[in-house]
Amino acid sequence: MTLRSFRPRALAAVSLTAVAALTLAACGSSDDSGSDSASGSDATRTVTTAMGDVKVKKAPQRVVVLDTAELDSALTLGVKPVGATHADVTSGFLNYLPKDQVAGIEDVGQMMTPNLEAIAGLKPDLILTSKIRHGDKYAELSKIAPTVMTENTGYPWKENFRVHAEALGKEAEAKMVADGYADHVADVTKALGGKEKVAATEVNMVRFVEGADIRIYGKKNYIATILADVGLGRPAITDQAKDGFSYDVSPEKIDLADADVVFHSTYGDPKKSKETETTGSGLWKNMDAVKNGKVFAVDDQLWIQGIGYTAADKILGELHKSLVK
Repeated sequence: MTLRSFRPRALAAVSLTAVAALTLAACGSSDDSGSDSASGSDATRTVTTAMGDVKVKKAPQRVVVLDTAELDSALTLGVKPVGATHADVTSGFLNYLPKDQVAGIEDVGQMMTPNLEAIAGLKPDLILTSKIRHGDKYAELSKIAPTVMTENTGYPWKENFRVHAEALGKEAEAKMVADGYADHVADVTKALGGKEKVAATEVNMVRFVEGADIRIYGKKNYIATILADVGLGRPAITDQAKDGFSYDVSPEKIDLADADVVFHSTYGDPKKSKETETTGSGLWKNMDAVKNGKVFAVDDQLWIQGIGYTAADKILGELHKSLVK
């Protein structure tokens, strides 16, 4: 079965003149405090954010994003930021993003320590980030440009995307993207045998993290929402995840991660993250998922760090490729 991706469908639809007729209820209220024309350079809207109401231009042209989710959102909606922070990886911007889409975006520092001087030098008219990442820098950032912050990142990524779309003036495009994603999810569920069969397949996501314990991901994180959308089952161990995020174990307890299917990724050096030690152990090799050939190594930058519809679309494709064999 050939699965369709939301990206070509959505972007082609966005290019049609009919898009002007599409509307989506805004997350906040609208306020034309400048020109009465929607195309006027002074026209603004009010966006409800984690830090209160913020007035932004209706069509911001110089956008700076300070986290991976915001970069995914902007690019998914056809907006190339003038600046973005980078995650703590060796490849600069995350490797799942098309090179032509990130070319020319100025790197304004590591995600948790953005260079405020570099940001100001880009003369942005909008900054996108989250309170959990940069709430302590809100006063400084808002002096540079209107700053739209969501409360958190990860698990509420779909709600955050709608806030990003409103701030960017891309609500109609956002609806097309979300609808396309729903279509892709339905295709994958069907390809995997339908809802009943999919629900009976229990899947775990394991992440090896340098400098930390091994994480068995729970049900309140980005990747868990995609697994849930497809309708895949989750083992009982996921209910023990702290705050729903992850249940952390040592290599000596890796057998707790066993399931019908196990996906795993690595953040940092494989040896320092205990991946090499763990996947070479008897406990790992004796897991049912390993013995049945149902263990798949996946890209950490895509499955864990990306957070957005472009990443999700690629993950759906990999789920289909891995599980339909």
